[in-house]
Amino acid sequence: MQDSNRVAEMSVVDHYLPYDTHNLYDVVFDTHTIRTLLASDPSVVNSWISENAAQRLGLMVGLDIEWRPNTQRNMQNPVATLQLCLGPHCLVFQIIHSAIPPSLVSFLADPNVTFYGVGIHEDAEKLLEDYDLNVVNVRDLRPLAAQKLADPDLNRAGLKTLGLRLLGLDIRKPQRITRSRWDNPWLTPDQVQYAAVDAFLSYEIARRLTSYS
Repeated sequence: MQDSNRVAEMSVVDHYLPYDTHNLYDVVFDTHTIRTLLASDPSVVNSWISENAAQRLGLMVGLDIEWRPNTQRNMQNPVATLQLCLGPHCLVFQIIHSAIPPSLVSFLADPNVTFYGVGIHEDAEKLLEDYDLNVVNVRDLRPLAAQKLADPDLNRAGLKTLGLRLLGLDIRKPQRITRSRWDNPWLTPDQVQYAAVDAFLSYEIARRLTSYS
């Protein structure tokens, strides 16, 4: 656990690739550079999985989702983006604008891979409801942190609180991004940064927690 907290420095560099289906960004979070692929094409997603998740046994993945805020009663907007993070490599998949590649279906269903996040059971349920995607092996960071740090209050913590406790970092999450149009055909660099950082935090906090004895 960290003794002092500081505001996490964040920035994003857009590589401006000349494609309609994907783009690359370098998302800087504190001392980390997260190589982030924004994609709406199943073949690009397939390549990312092949390159970053060839070895599955014991693999840890940070997972998060975003969707357009629900503004009407009894209306639930579908998942717009699925974020997966393996160390410094992050995929922001615009699932709402794409067919779903079989490689993603099998990756999410692989029992050798553990997907970590805050409220991840709810995220997995929404992916199942919206896209019939089955995320088989999920682990919520909140009870894991509560157990490892012997603090029951962490069972109700959010990602921001866990970032403070585990990384010593104050993570800014502006509401204008949180409640933005995640279903837009092309996300802004700020949205990409927000999405990548959330998935990276899930990965990095899981890595720290699982290293505790």
